[in-house]
Amino acid sequence: MAVENIQGKYITFADGEYVIPDNPLVGALAGDGIGPDIWSATQMVLDAAVEKAYAGKRKICWQPLAAGEAAFAATGSYLPETTLAAIAKLRIAIKGPLSTPTGGGIRSLNVALRHHFDLYACIRPVRYYEGVPSPMKRPGDLNVVIFRENIEDVYAGMEWVAGSEEAEALGDYLRDKLQAKLRPGSALGIKPVSPEGCKRLIRSAIQYAIDNGRKMVTMVHKGNIMKFTEGAFCQWGYDLAKAEFSDQVITEDELMTKYQGVPPSGKIILNDRIADAMFQQLLLRPSEYDVLATLNLNGDYLSDACAAQVGGLGIAPGANVGDGIAIFEATHGTAPKYAGLDKVNPGSLILSGKMMFDFMGWNEAGLLVEKALQKAILGRKVTYDLARQMEGGEEVSCSAFGKLIVAAM
Repeated sequence: MAVENIQGKYITFADGEYVIPDNPLVGALAGDGIGPDIWSATQMVLDAAVEKAYAGKRKICWQPLAAGEAAFAATGSYLPETTLAAIAKLRIAIKGPLSTPTGGGIRSLNVALRHHFDLYACIRPVRYYEGVPSPMKRPGDLNVVIFRENIEDVYAGMEWVAGSEEAEALGDYLRDKLQAKLRPGSALGIKPVSPEGCKRLIRSAIQYAIDNGRKMVTMVHKGNIMKFTEGAFCQWGYDLAKAEFSDQVITEDELMTKYQGVPPSGKIILNDRIADAMFQQLLLRPSEYDVLATLNLNGDYLSDACAAQVGGLGIAPGANVGDGIAIFEATHGTAPKYAGLDKVNPGSLILSGKMMFDFMGWNEAGLLVEKALQKAILGRKVTYDLARQMEGGEEVSCSAFGKLIVAAM
């Protein structure tokens, strides 16, 4: 039965599983700057994919939600309580970029959303689409999914201004009680890393690998220097795998000692790499890596660096996922100088929509989006960021690129 005229239904979450109706209500936050432009193109592509895949039997019922500069102008709040309440009820939302002033002003709205809903896993799949300009000789060798811890580490926001009463009091305590060597007047920050936070992130990465036929999970850390935070992240990951996934996961050491380096069928390999070495590995030997699990700051760097290898943030999707709430988002900024010009590549948000479909179990629609985007890129009529680097590329607008993707379905 077609659902076009049926009122949307709420997504529910029970026993760790999302229950998705055929006509789900999904939150849509257009965002600031270029957000409305890329959201318009994205909505067109996602709606077309659902219609094509399910012939009217399924339909997304978008629920526009206010956040960012437009919300502040209308309500005096960058993140209104009504929006937060709506996301909590809807459970799944997709958003464009939101403005965050550098060095002061409002807190990052992206970080605020993650903390408010405890969206502890930032998930960033990075792969190459044929025809996209890349600085790499073999960009197709890179195909990783990065799980970045979203709540703790330096993004916990525990820092104090240099010379402030709070910084001086904390500095005095560290010097007097813990014999820390600190210069007077130092700015101070705290890097919290908990067993619970690390284990749930690594658990998500391992489960993703199992569910999606991936072969390896690599924990990326700086435990050679920060032994009790980054090093603990790594050790807690091994402990978790032994306690909860012993039938499905083997360590790299076990691979060599028990299996002579030959991966046994159906087993996930768990290993770890030092963060600075990992950057080099992903440049020189990217095909050897699969799913990466990292703490917050390392994951921030790695995900953007990997995106640069395959064409940049313009086609880099992302999601922030917790237990019962998931927000899919463009991974780039608001690019205010291009706001309203119908110019910027909508690929990041479109592919985040593809991630959302896969998350919902609507894999047919997700596959349509990905294949159509690939076909449109090969047609060489692309937005300026790709056209200026692509031999024979023709620049088209954001909305025109969206229409070309729809046509490619």
